[in-house]
Amino acid sequence: MRKSISEVGVEDFVKAGLTIEEAQEFQRVLKEAVFGAKGSDPREVWRSLVAQRVLKPWHPHALHQLVYYSVYANWDSLTNGPPLYWFPSLDQSKHTNLGRLMGKYGSKLLGTSYKDPITSFSHFQNFSVQHPEDYWSIVLKELSVSFHEAPKYILDTTDKLKHGGTWFPGSVLNIAECCLLPRTHPRKEDNSVAIVWRDEGCDDSNINHMTLKELRERAMLVAKALDAVFSKGDAIAIDMPMTINAVIIYLAIILAGFIVVSIADSFAAKEIATRLRVSKAKGIFTQDFILRGGRKLPLYSRVVEAAPYKAIVLPVIGNDVGIQLREQDLSWKEFLSSANNHRRSNNYIPVYQPVESVINILFSSGTTGEPKAIPWTQLSPIRSAADAWAHIDVQVGDVFCWPTNLGWVMGPSVLFLCFLCGATLALYHGSPLGHGFGKFVQDAGVTILGTVPSIVKAWKSTECMKGLDWTRIKSFGSTGEASNVDDDLWLSSKSYYNPIIELCGGTELASSYIQGCPLQPQAFGAFSTASMATGFVILDEHGIPYHDQACVGEVGLFPLYMGASERLLNADHDEVYFKGMPMYKGMHLRRHGDIIKRTVGGYFIVQGRADDTMNIGGIKTSSVEIERVCDRADECILETAAISVAPVDGGPEQLAIFVVLKKGSSIEPDKLKILFSRTIQSNLNPLFKVNYVKIVPEFPRTASNKLLRRVLRDRMKHELSTRSKI
Repeated sequence: MRKSISEVGVEDFVKAGLTIEEAQEFQRVLKEAVFGAKGSDPREVWRSLVAQRVLKPWHPHALHQLVYYSVYANWDSLTNGPPLYWFPSLDQSKHTNLGRLMGKYGSKLLGTSYKDPITSFSHFQNFSVQHPEDYWSIVLKELSVSFHEAPKYILDTTDKLKHGGTWFPGSVLNIAECCLLPRTHPRKEDNSVAIVWRDEGCDDSNINHMTLKELRERAMLVAKALDAVFSKGDAIAIDMPMTINAVIIYLAIILAGFIVVSIADSFAAKEIATRLRVSKAKGIFTQDFILRGGRKLPLYSRVVEAAPYKAIVLPVIGNDVGIQLREQDLSWKEFLSSANNHRRSNNYIPVYQPVESVINILFSSGTTGEPKAIPWTQLSPIRSAADAWAHIDVQVGDVFCWPTNLGWVMGPSVLFLCFLCGATLALYHGSPLGHGFGKFVQDAGVTILGTVPSIVKAWKSTECMKGLDWTRIKSFGSTGEASNVDDDLWLSSKSYYNPIIELCGGTELASSYIQGCPLQPQAFGAFSTASMATGFVILDEHGIPYHDQACVGEVGLFPLYMGASERLLNADHDEVYFKGMPMYKGMHLRRHGDIIKRTVGGYFIVQGRADDTMNIGGIKTSSVEIERVCDRADECILETAAISVAPVDGGPEQLAIFVVLKKGSSIEPDKLKILFSRTIQSNLNPLFKVNYVKIVPEFPRTASNKLLRRVLRDRMKHELSTRSKI
């Protein structure tokens, strides 16, 4: 039984890593904060501790754990909802993007029911779903979006064959130009810092800067070279780390009226070839090598094995490529020289296209089979930026860092949200897993740091960020997989418990359908709201929507979703996203594939994909739900993966837990089996039983780091089948 916060004392603080003197002083400060809380409600106690900064970023994580879990020792999540760790203040809320917008338009749009940004947020979110034309007409003015030809109106729903309607009909623009031009609101000037970056291994060097004017001039130069080498409308791939040159190339391709094909730099030649074939790419930008920890890893050779028509190759170091190129390929230096022969003017006239024109072909991560080729139109960046503006509160002056790649949805999303919201993009040319990345975050003055949970887990377990100052970070972002509460506790503590905004969406949505919000209290590993202008229902196993009660089921998205995909290049869009989905209030719901839980209090917790659900003893549950409790069963556990398999000779599904242990740890599978069963039975269901435990060195993952449970399931089936034959 865990001690409550009133029961912990000096001895506990010493065990958590403080000296006796530090523990005595900490106990004094802690008691004052607990006494000063508004009542004994654990939420008010935690709010008081955070407000008075009792816990410091440099305190041992064991101390943070002790205090947080002691505050909420007697908390009943089933009755009260998830425990909260961050609370907005009314004064803070009025300075957020959404709060400012609500202060200006709240009374006009919501009438006398409008109170303030915090009290009225849910009402305003619902308004944005019911009246998307009003919402988007306001938000467009907040972003750096300039139409060459203005839209006739916001939304046209007359074509009943288009589930998602027609957005901004008649409008013409170039979304890359919108990123590159100065603007009065949001304030972007030619001398504004557009990008900051640092190379791996240069931890003590100054941060590099590029102004908006310099970025525009570089992009125009590359656009001229593209015109000299390719034909208008060609699809051109990018397969390289997300460096400053990759960002310039990405913007230039769209500026010049070509189409970007996004390919992650971690793919094998076969995967690269598939994406080149599906997209019909006429060329590819890549590097000779990838530099990681001082080692050169091959990239060009992998790309060549995929047999592209033409490759433009950038050197990872210096000005000259360090490898022999094929006859049809060009070095970066040779490619840029073609721009000088093509046009003499310093200016470049962008190619203006209808808003529905394709600018980027991305691919799903392939957790459920073959990757889908998803075309992004010029609507997609607007949606990405608007979501970040509203939910992550990206503002002019922010320095935004999210280690990712242009081959994944977060790469283009981060690029557009920075430049359309007026923030500075921060890029680290190297691995995000070490101290060097953390020092860059510190030295660059990053104010918003994006992560994926597995990266946070690595930072915490290796202690590689020790001694760094991340207190300038005002918020974090997290996406890609389910978050671990204890890992989030570690991360948030690094900036005095500023919020981690959870995001869950998809490449085909160009956004997230559920997120956190700076106008609502936040809980670790949970989402506090549907995204602005996003509606959905949670469906039971018969496809019937639940009402507002606590429940678990599959998500059904409202089809009017600005920026969402309307077609796929290599699959039937209607069949993938709409076939078999029910109608709701006259709308044909859109499939997303997530199973989510709505808690008491209206928070959401992702339970995994629809194909990750299990039937244990006749009760449906999810892999993620079981993994959450198993991850904390013993200190030696780094992470777990839960799957179910049917016995070879038939019968009910049996539960198997795969385990990765922390470095240097050791424990017997049979002991873990007992621990897991006890933990699951006490926290989830007393009828659940763990049948198998397998300790493995690592889990199979997609290139975007999503756990491949189906691979583990296949391994277990094979092992059981082999056993049955012996």
